[in-house]
Amino acid sequence: MENLTEYININSLLHSLGYVATAFIIFYLGKIIYKLLNPKINITHELIEKDNFAFILSYVGYFIGLITILGGAIVGESAGFYTDLIHIGVYGIAGIILLHISILISDKLILPKFDIKKEIIEDKNEGTGIIEACIYIANALLLHGALIGESTSLQEGLLTFISYWTIGNFMLVIAIKIFTLWISFDVHKHIEKDNVAVGVNFGGAILAIGIIIMNALIDPFIDWTTTLIDVSLQTILGIILLPIMRFLTDKILLPGRKLTDEIINQEKPNIGAGLIEAFAYVGSAILITWSI
Repeated sequence: MENLTEYININSLLHSLGYVATAFIIFYLGKIIYKLLNPKINITHELIEKDNFAFILSYVGYFIGLITILGGAIVGESAGFYTDLIHIGVYGIAGIILLHISILISDKLILPKFDIKKEIIEDKNEGTGIIEACIYIANALLLHGALIGESTSLQEGLLTFISYWTIGNFMLVIAIKIFTLWISFDVHKHIEKDNVAVGVNFGGAILAIGIIIMNALIDPFIDWTTTLIDVSLQTILGIILLPIMRFLTDKILLPGRKLTDEIINQEKPNIGAGLIEAFAYVGSAILITWSI
């Protein structure tokens, strides 16, 4: 009996090492795909020669996104060691491709008035770097939720995964568009002025919306009507509650002062105030997901 237990423990350890090794391979593949899809970016030059912190923020956000996607592919019940490895590989690669498609869509629709890559690479705009990092992570959260909620069959699960991502991505863009209409300042204008506080503030809102939509996508797939209703309701709830929670944070954490004034209405924008507001959004999103 003791030998059997020891064998099971060793077997389990070997399986875990296999999952980790596969994840590292997919992670490295993600790095190669990034270079292939961004041939004009000399990564070493940006990191070492230019010390481009805006690019570093964006690049690290991409890798956080990769880890988040791989986590969705790894966690859950085992379907057998070799089947698990196939699932991690297929869903990991599919997730990387969808993440790159997501960033193309989001870059064009969330901040359409200027070239995000130019702001990051040429202008070293750190606020833009933060926003793009948050866009990567928010989209990865959607893909993570889609992976957790997909079906067990690989073919059926892959179709559900892509469909979930499509719904989640659409809702993310719509929710952020509505959010930009609600806030009292022009995000594009202040980001172009290299206002890092606005980048932190807006990035927090993007992450918060991504968390809320991910929570709706995590539920196991029942039917498309249920999925669409759940995602729509939770997104609408988030759009309504995030401004309210932000108002309460303004009153509780910074009584007598306005966060907006600290972020945009002074000569040197207060990055700490932007971080407090970002915390208000993300913290509220987490509380909303725990309460639903």
